[in-house]
Amino acid sequence: MSATQNSSPQAAASACGTASLCIRGLHKSFAAPRGETVRAVDGIDLDVSPGECFGLLGPNGAGKTTTIEICEGLTTPDSGTVELFGLNWRSNADELRQRIGVQLQETQFPEKLTAEEILRLFRSFYRRGLTIDESVRIAQLEEKRRARVGGLSGGQKQRLAMATALVGDPELLFLDEPTTGLDPQARRHLWDLVDDLKRSGRTIILTTHYMEEAERLCDRVAIMDHGKVIALGTPKELIATVGGDDIVEFAVGSSDPLVQKSAHAVAAGAVASIPGVSSHRVDESLHQLSVSELHTTVPKIFAALREQGLHLSEFRTHSASLEDVFVRLTGRNLRDE
Repeated sequence: MSATQNSSPQAAASACGTASLCIRGLHKSFAAPRGETVRAVDGIDLDVSPGECFGLLGPNGAGKTTTIEICEGLTTPDSGTVELFGLNWRSNADELRQRIGVQLQETQFPEKLTAEEILRLFRSFYRRGLTIDESVRIAQLEEKRRARVGGLSGGQKQRLAMATALVGDPELLFLDEPTTGLDPQARRHLWDLVDDLKRSGRTIILTTHYMEEAERLCDRVAIMDHGKVIALGTPKELIATVGGDDIVEFAVGSSDPLVQKSAHAVAAGAVASIPGVSSHRVDESLHQLSVSELHTTVPKIFAALREQGLHLSEFRTHSASLEDVFVRLTGRNLRDE
């Protein structure tokens, strides 16, 4: 059911139930520089349950940032409703600010202040919350609590941003690409921190460009493109839609562009009818096949290509992942503009 701004509060409450976050019929458009109208969010319905880690995924321009900003009360929708704990930003803004935490993709802190001074400042915004010592411990900044922000590493600044989002002891936490730009060790530390937050019963809304991160942390994910939700489910459910247990990728090589084009067409025909191949697509000269029973299907692929006299320039296999789901649905890599 889609609710609009004219819907009654009783109808909205009935539709949302006990959801920590409830979105109904959400729309938002912007005027582009050349005068045309861009639909950033085009009719979204979502529910996030208490204690759930929910991932919102999509390429740049898909509408996920606008959606998150509306949920955080930073942007007003053109139509539709957003409720947090059964409350809305129009009538309950002060209460909602006390109950949510927000970590932006990039947070600029005054570089002359220390980490402890930043946390004291943010703690002063809330009626209740964590102590400064608790915030420092959660972010593992004990050795840097009196260090100036300008002297912190990128990972330490991200942990400080996480601590400022948690200092009010929020029930609902928004994390907008929290590990972008971090090294693998710092990224995994933040994963462990998010795991701890999940165990504490907090509801988490996470946006990320890292598919491994979404698979590792999220109970459910929604994939957005062109302002719409195009897939929704658990990572396991979405991966199952790829149609096979494994992905085979290969390329056929030739220095002659005309021969190369012909070779791709021949390769596509050669593998199309192989038993165990459930789907086949070509993305920038790379053939991608969803297969079952990898150990029996791969030899058949080699044999079929060899019979056509084709030379392999690349060949690799991997288990089906959310990345494969995304590329199949949108035809684009997550980092494409």
